[in-house]
Parts: sequence; structure tokens; C-alpha cells
Amino acid sequence: MVDSQADWPDGMLGFLAKLNKPEQSMQINGIEVEDTFAEAFDMTGTRIVITAAEPSWARRAAEAMTGFATSVIGCGVEAGIERILESEETPDGRPGVAVLLFSVSGRELEKQLVRRVGQCVLTCPSTSVFAGLYSEKRIAMGSHLRYFGDGFQISKKIGKERYWRIPVMDGEFVCQDTVCRQGAVGGGNFLVLADTIHGALHACEYAVSAIKRLRDCITPFPGGVARSGSKVGSKYKMLNASTNDAFCPTLREQTKSQVLNQTSAALELVIDGLTPEVVEHAMRVGIQAACEVGPSCGVRKITGGNYGGKLGKHHYYLHEIMSSS
Repeated sequence: MVDSQADWPDGMLGFLAKLNKPEQSMQINGIEVEDTFAEAFDMTGTRIVITAAEPSWARRAAEAMTGFATSVIGCGVEAGIERILESEETPDGRPGVAVLLFSVSGRELEKQLVRRVGQCVLTCPSTSVFAGLYSEKRIAMGSHLRYFGDGFQISKKIGKERYWRIPVMDGEFVCQDTVCRQGAVGGGNFLVLADTIHGALHACEYAVSAIKRLRDCITPFPGGVARSGSKVGSKYKMLNASTNDAFCPTLREQTKSQVLNQTSAALELVIDGLTPEVVEHAMRVGIQAACEVGPSCGVRKITGGNYGGKLGKHHYYLHEIMSSS
């Protein structure tokens, strides 16, 4: 008969120790960082370089082609401006902009790239388009767009790369025949919970500004921030995603809410990157930035979009990320 804790088997003692282990807590600048993980999923991505006669026109083309590109759920692609390029960084020595595009398959990425370059860059005065990364996987670009030249287009091969010169009303539109794509990660994220919408917005804007200084990643939602965070699945069969009711303040009394009683806004920052490591680094930089201004903004908590492993295989544990900073 076991009548004292000293007589219990080692396995039972270990089980009880785990059962009674207090929940780990982490605070940065007085703001709680929840012990959870954010889920992300596999994507494929590419970088293109848009150049123009003047920096403002390269930027306008990039802004146009990355419109309606917040989520693959409804847009087919997630895209954004990665950074502004100096003349010495571009293939033709002109001012430029680097744009990143992400999608769920190479076929969809190609379709979206051709449409967006054709409608938003080809149409923009003085622009040219080039590949911005190199790998063995290729998707078409100029090989489709060349037909706009109506037989007057000219191809030129420089080294192993083919380029197309398409006559337009300000001269020629130059674009590369194909561009490269590589495996990528989409949906890295963290959520900012704050007392007011104004405080949440300010903290998120500060975080997005910090992330924008990094390369190889983007925050695709408007201003880098999403207020319509989604969960996997829906009560409606035709939808594979629906509102994340756990973080909707107005549903606090109707669902298993994760919104703190004193908070009235939860905003999500979503990050796409060319590598898993880039997404992790961007999350760390963004969370740190949000916590820097958080106390003055009424930020109460940082958490992650955890869907029980249903969304993707990339799990970013917030405590691990912030402990390695």
C-alpha cells in the first residue's frame, strides 16, 4: 500500500510535477507575451524589380500591382513592396522598387504575376521589369506579355537570360522572359490587444515600421495590419475561413473569448517571408517594437494565431522567439 508521497513511483512524481507546473509567464516592458505559438504555412514566392525613369513612377507601378493582394483566401496572391532600390542596385541602372509576391502554387503565382505586371506595370510610363531572385524554379512573365507587341516585339538574349522589348507609346517596355520562384512561408503573425483602437493602431504602426526595415519579407494587409483575423473553417460549408470570434470584442459574452475584459481592440500583423528564419526574425522585431511603445498605447497583451495545428506546419513559439532576441 502506498501511503506517503515518498513511496510513490518516480513516474508518478514526474507526472504530478508536470501537472502542477505553473504556467510560464513572460512580460516585455510590462506587457504580457502569451505562451503560445503562431501558425504559418508553406507558400511559393518571387521577387521582381520594377525600374523607371524617375523613382516616383517605379513606386506608382509597384503600388498599383500590389493592390488587392492582402490574402490568398480571396486575392490569389499576397504581395507588397519590399524596399526602394537605388540606381546602382538595379539591372538597368535606373531607380527601382523590389516587390515580393507569394501564392499557394507556382501556377497561381505565375497567373497573378502576369496579370498584375500586364495591367499595372506595362501600363505605367517608363517602367521595366526584371527578376529579383534566382533559383532553378521558373515562371513565365515576358513570354506571355510579349504578345501585346502585336508582332513588333523583339527578343534579346544576354547570357542565359532572355528579355523582351515591347513597343509602347513612350518608347519600349523591357521585361525578362521568365522569373524565378522559391519555397516561402506565409501567415507568420502576432496579435496586439489594447485598451483602445487608437492605442492598438499606434503600436501596430510602430511594429510595421520596424518590420519594413528588414529584407525578404512583407506585411501584406492594408498598412501592414489586419482587423479581420480569421480562423480555420466556418459554419457555412462554402467557406474555408471565417471571423476569428475568439478575438472579437463584441462577442466576448457569446463565445470562448480571448479578449481581455479591459481591452476593446485586437489587431493582427501578418508576415510573409522567403524563408522560415526571416519570418521568425520579423516577428521578433515587430513584437519588440510593439512592446516598446505599448505602455503608452494601452497595450495589454501580445499573442499569436494558434489554430491547433490545423493551418500550417510552421509553428512560431512566441516565448522561444523573444527569449532568443
